[in-house]
Amino acid sequence: MSANDLSPAAIDRIFNVIAKGPFGEHVGLSVDHVEVDKVIVRMAASTEVMNGLNIIHGGATAALLDTAATCAAWATPDAKPTTRGTTVSLTINYIGPGHQEDLIAEGTVVSRGGVLTIVDAVARDASGRLVAKCQATYKLDLARDRRLAAQD
Repeated sequence: MSANDLSPAAIDRIFNVIAKGPFGEHVGLSVDHVEVDKVIVRMAASTEVMNGLNIIHGGATAALLDTAATCAAWATPDAKPTTRGTTVSLTINYIGPGHQEDLIAEGTVVSRGGVLTIVDAVARDASGRLVAKCQATYKLDLARDRRLAAQD
């Protein structure tokens, strides 16, 4: 499946809200690839995301992983303009440092329910070295959309 299989609301949310909001712009996030249940997000290795040791700050890595997981959760044909969502939990394991290279995170949906979506995300540097991985629980309230549709 490809991005063409996603709803216009999902595409808009992924590209124009999640990755390109003010925070995403500040830390240099961009979406490299989107398909149903899978998204690849890049974070530029800029001075804004480095710590005092010239390593990408763990908080910046967490933001990248959260963004990749959130985008993957939204990568569904069922998302509508009325859909609401938020991260419920994010468990991160840091594996190695992110040096002065872009970080690339791939988020993949593991399980999708009516309200909760489970996503695995992995961040690697541009050379392919593993930096961190996470599992996210994301509340994508598609059940709310069905309730709203039933009221119409």
